[in-house]
Order: sequence, then structure tokens, then C-alpha cells
Amino acid sequence: MLRTAGELKGVTIEAMDGDIGSVQDLYFDDQTWTVRYLVVDTGTWLPGRQVLISPFAFQAIPGASRLRTSLTKEQVRNSPSIETDRPVDRQREVEFSQYYGYPYYWVGPYRWGDLAYPGLPLTPAQPSKAEEEMLARERDNADPNLRSARDVMGYYIQATDGNLGHVEDFLVDDETWAIRYSIVDTRNWLPGRKVLVSPEWIERVSWKESKVYVDLSKRHIEEAPEFDPSVSLSREHEEQLYTHLGRAKYWEREPRAPEGKTNGKT
Repeated sequence: MLRTAGELKGVTIEAMDGDIGSVQDLYFDDQTWTVRYLVVDTGTWLPGRQVLISPFAFQAIPGASRLRTSLTKEQVRNSPSIETDRPVDRQREVEFSQYYGYPYYWVGPYRWGDLAYPGLPLTPAQPSKAEEEMLARERDNADPNLRSARDVMGYYIQATDGNLGHVEDFLVDDETWAIRYSIVDTRNWLPGRKVLVSPEWIERVSWKESKVYVDLSKRHIEEAPEFDPSVSLSREHEEQLYTHLGRAKYWEREPRAPEGKTNGKT
């Protein structure tokens, strides 16, 4: 199921022994465009503190207004402090993963390291000597390419022959936590119309200019199926979009979770 990042804002995060807080933002990596952390405001429970919650923590596929985790409030209280007003460096990510016993998502062949999606039973990472050496180098890397979804909303989308519009929101796959599409508002070009642009069609992003360059023409987008945000995106709509653009379909080449299973639970 695909949900918008906007829908996730304000969703309550639930520990096994009570509520942790509510989602304020999503952090995604700009290499695979996958949501790595939810930024959670802990409200009156831990006043003045925000914490990061990994998709590895979720016990079930996200519901409408609450996300249940396998964490306790004490675990979250004692988790490594990460300042959300500045970039999260790799050393902090290593500490975070080791504290919770999560595998390193950046080590391995799949979207989640050795896992295709975070819903599989977890086996804490046991890095080889070569991986330990790589991790030691990465601890000194201050930029693991994490971006705030909230900050990227509003970026302009540049086609090969002109401006398409701006990023209004994102559609997130609630199984793999991949950002499947940017929802683009074309109001200055095609008033009243919204279109979908996959991260796979991005040539480059200018973070300095707040602009995303895609390898599509305005004609391709103008003739593509229109996206209606009031209706859940169907696979049929996706089929039409990918067929129109002549692009490989992600659902035909990516492994998916067994039906009814998430985090090893049925």
C-alpha cells in the first residue's frame, strides 16, 4: 500500500507499554530514496525531545492513525541522543543500530542491507572484518545522505525541456518504506493537475538550488495518466503510467513480503 508522507505526519507511535509521541518528519536517504527514520516528537512524555524510530521497529503494517512498535518506552528513553536540527552522521547511525540490534541498512545487496524490506525477522548485524573496516571509515563520514521529506517538499521539478512544477508530497510504500513517487503540482503549467514522478526517473538533484532534474519531457508528463490524490493509487494506474513512459516496473523486479507477514509476525 502507498501512503503519502503528509498522511504520516501526526500519526501516533505506540510502544508496547504506551504512546511514544507523534510523527513530525521522515528522513530518507537520497541514494535509494528510502525512508530510514521517522522523526517523532515525544510531547509531554519527554518534553523538548525528538527521537528517531526505524521502520525495523514496526510490528505491523501501518494503520490509519497509529503505528505499533516492538519497543518499550524505556528503550526509547535511553536510546542514543540524535539532534534532529543538524545532519545525522554515520557514527550516530552505527550507535543507533547497535543499541537496538538492527542490521546496518547500508551494508548488503538489498534496500535494507541483507534484507529486501524491514518486515523480516531481524538478525543483528555481524560484520565481517572487511565490513568492520568499512564501518570504521564510514564513522568518519559526516553525511550519510539523509534528507528531510518536509524540507524537500516544495522543490521544483525540471523536465528536459522546462519546469514541470513542484514537489507537493511523496507516496511511500508501507512495506519496503521506499519513496515510490513524488506528487508534483503542475499549477503553473497545467492548472489543477497533479502527476507522479518516480525517483528512478531522476537524473540528478541540486540540493543547493532546491531542484530535481528528471529525464522526462513535458510532453511525456502531459500525456501521462493524471493522479487524483483523493483516490488510492491502484496498480492499474501504475501499470498505465509505466507503460506510457516505457519504464521497467519496480513491482516486477523487487522481492516482496510473504502475504500476511511483517516483522516475522502473522
